[in-house]
Amino acid sequence: MSAKSDQYARQAEEWTEKAYADATAYLAHRADLVASLGPLLVPGDELLDLACGDGGLGELLLSRGFRYRGVDATPEMVTQAQRRLGDRAPIEIGDLNDYAPPAPVAATSVFRAIYYARDRQAFFEHVATYTEKKLVFDLNPRQYRPDDVVADLRAAGLRHVQLRPFFVPQTVALPRIVSAGARALERSGPLARLALRLRFTYLVAASR
Repeated sequence: MSAKSDQYARQAEEWTEKAYADATAYLAHRADLVASLGPLLVPGDELLDLACGDGGLGELLLSRGFRYRGVDATPEMVTQAQRRLGDRAPIEIGDLNDYAPPAPVAATSVFRAIYYARDRQAFFEHVATYTEKKLVFDLNPRQYRPDDVVADLRAAGLRHVQLRPFFVPQTVALPRIVSAGARALERSGPLARLALRLRFTYLVAASR
């Protein structure tokens, strides 16, 4: 087990509650953008969440009427996700590089885990074989050049790509009015791009 995997195993219990200063606000905003960025998801659509952790995002997606399937490589995380979601969603052990769902899904998400792809373009090509509407993931522009990632997506057949800044912080709980301002700043164009030079991430939606 790698040091990172061992960390996830040790912290699996109450991962969502410990990893986010305001888990509800953070994951609710993420769930809203998963549904709305790129091709729209509609109630009844199924989303496959690769590297799902303890299923915290699953609760928010299920509450919006979507079907949810979670996959994670850490058994302890899978156990916690199964406890959190019960019989409302299937949760499985699997490596995001190789896993394929039993039937095509409307959307696939990968959060805080795209760096686990052994070959990024090959990973995008694999996801495209079973994803009907879109792939959604987060991208740190200080870690990967967005132009390079977009080129890999298009080479994999996912030619329509939208990038949306995501400014709700993970480790700080913002007052409601400040949180609303952060979400408004995501749509501010040049100001948003300037902020992304220092911190925060993009949400990326890619489709055929």
